[in-house]
Formats: sequence, structure tokens, C-alpha cells
Amino acid sequence: MIPARALAALLLAVAAVTGCGKSGSPPVKGPQPEDLPAYKVDSAFRLPSSPTWERARRRGHLVVGAKEDQPYMGEKDPASGRYSGFDIEIAKMVSASLGFDPKTIEFRTIASANRETALQNGQIDYYVGTYTINDNRKKQVGFAGPYFMAGQSLLVRRDEKDIKGPQDLAGKKVCSAAGSTPFQRLQKEFPQADLVAYDTYSVCVDNLLTYQVDAVSTDDSILLGYAAKVPEELKVVGKPFSKEPYGIGVPRGDNALRFALDDALEAQEKNGDWKRAYEATLGLSGVPAPTPPPIDRYPAS
Repeated sequence: MIPARALAALLLAVAAVTGCGKSGSPPVKGPQPEDLPAYKVDSAFRLPSSPTWERARRRGHLVVGAKEDQPYMGEKDPASGRYSGFDIEIAKMVSASLGFDPKTIEFRTIASANRETALQNGQIDYYVGTYTINDNRKKQVGFAGPYFMAGQSLLVRRDEKDIKGPQDLAGKKVCSAAGSTPFQRLQKEFPQADLVAYDTYSVCVDNLLTYQVDAVSTDDSILLGYAAKVPEELKVVGKPFSKEPYGIGVPRGDNALRFALDDALEAQEKNGDWKRAYEATLGLSGVPAPTPPPIDRYPAS
């Protein structure tokens, strides 16, 4: 077993790009390309009523916002530049439904605090990255889905005895991502916790391993990935204390694109691609595929 401090030093060396693993090596227990589904491209698909889709057609490919430091969800290999994870597979499968070969997607890493701006400014066509749907965000962007239901939880060191759930956070240093829903919930519901915020969860995990914080809090889907990478050092504790419906973020007002993505998600869930994508990525954490949440086709705005 690698001592916690030695492991932390290794993680810190590559935190800016991966968050976990040795530089240049494949993710530990991570998704293998040969196990991922292949998605059939609908070459006849057209969506002229969507300005976002039309720009992508003229460009020749989609530009998709994602995370790069979330094992099993959205992670970037520093050596190859390849993105992998369940969110990445969602982005790829709906790309095929929109008529674009998933191999042509240009992924861009966008931090949680910058998601709305990136969509509003046209930096990306859509965003798939543990993006919780809520009413406040709907005022700024649109959402297709949800395609997955997560819940906020806590990641602690394996030797931690005092923290068994959110009720134990008073006086504890707790880290989350700046601008994220989990950070805002901690501020509101657990004000006695000593909160620390960074742009990425990988930095939070590094600080946890080096004893600078006592816990990391975000969605259980993300935390399970980190715990699965170094199970001798980390564990997820307690029951989830929220419901986090993940959606695909789109520019607000582009309802044609939003509804087309809803159609794509529904079709991919029915044909089994959704489940196959889950099993090849997030399912490697040991948690079986859940039933996808019902899609919310809320009215055009």
C-alpha cells in the first residue's frame, strides 16, 4: 500500500491535468476504448431551426464542454489528450444522433463556475459535465435531460473516524468546487463547516490526501470514482443528502437543439446504448446501472 503522503505527492505533480494516476499512464481501472459502445451516426439528421446546430454544421464538428478531472465521469489523459467517462459517452451518443461523428467532437475543459458563460458566449455547442439542472440555471441556459440522477455525498480518508455524514461537519474543513451546486448547498445547509473552494475537485482530493482538508463533498458519482482509484486511502461515507439531476446544458433559447437532445437521450436509453455506456465507465466503480430518470421536456422559453 502506498502511504498517503507519498501518494499525495504523486497526485499533486499531475493534478492540473488529471487529478489521479501516474503521468502518461492510463487511468487506474478506467474505461478501456475497446469496451466502449459504438454509436450509429444519423447522417440524414437536419436541424435548421437551431442556430447552434447550424454553426456546428458549417464548422464540420461539434464543440462540447466537459470536465477533465472526474474519474469515470469526465477525465482527460494527459499523454493522449483523450477524454473518457460516462459524461463523455453521453456527449458522443447524442452527437451521433445529431448527425455528427463522435470521433470529430472537439472537447473543451470548462470549470463549473464558467459553464453558463461558455454557453452564452458560444464557446461551446453544449455541455456535458455533472451539470445539475435547477431553476436558477434555467434562467441562464437550457437543459436537455436529465440523463442521470446523482446525490451529494462525502469523501474522506480511509482512517477518518469522526465523519460519518453531513451531521458531523461542524468545525471540519470541507472542500468543493467553486460555483458548484454542492458548494452552495454546504454554505446554506451546513454553515458550521469550514468551507474551502477550488476550481477542480482534483485539487480538493489532493488537499484531502495531504491532510489539509477533512472531507471533499460533491456528487456521489464523482466521489465513487476517486475512491475507486485509491481504495486503500479514500472512502465515501454516509447516504446521499440531495438529488442531483444531470442535464446537457445548451444555449438558452435554442429550444430546437434542446428538444432534439431530449429525443436523442430517450432513443439511446431505449436501444441500450445508455446502459452499455454506463457499464463501460461509471459501472466500473461497482455500482450497477440505475434506471435513467424521466426526461423533463419543459416548455420552450
